[in-house]
Amino acid sequence: MPRFDVLAGRILIGHSELDHGDPPMGVAAGRFMPTAAYAAIQARVIATRDGSQLGLTLRVLAPDGRELAADGQVQILDFSPELGPDGMEVQVLGIESPTYAELFPTQAAAFAVTRRDGD
Repeated sequence: MPRFDVLAGRILIGHSELDHGDPPMGVAAGRFMPTAAYAAIQARVIATRDGSQLGLTLRVLAPDGRELAADGQVQILDFSPELGPDGMEVQVLGIESPTYAELFPTQAAAFAVTRRDGD
């Protein structure tokens, strides 16, 4: 699976495979795997997990370097204090349809099959 870089501003704070999501809503999500640099902002991420994370300037870059979303469209849900290291997820909101289908073909195809079955 491709690995997407998660940044706070210009600092690489982690990665994700973004292996699930909601194609019609343009949402991709996956387990967040932090780098050592994440420790510098982790307390702020946890404090804002139920609100705005705009001040964290979170961004996600595709393997080809394209920025998927910014301006509040990236969120890290860090429940690691309660759930351990597997309790972290990153969500990217508002990915345009053609880009979504290109970067997440399995998810887009699964949605297309579900849609056909529902018609």
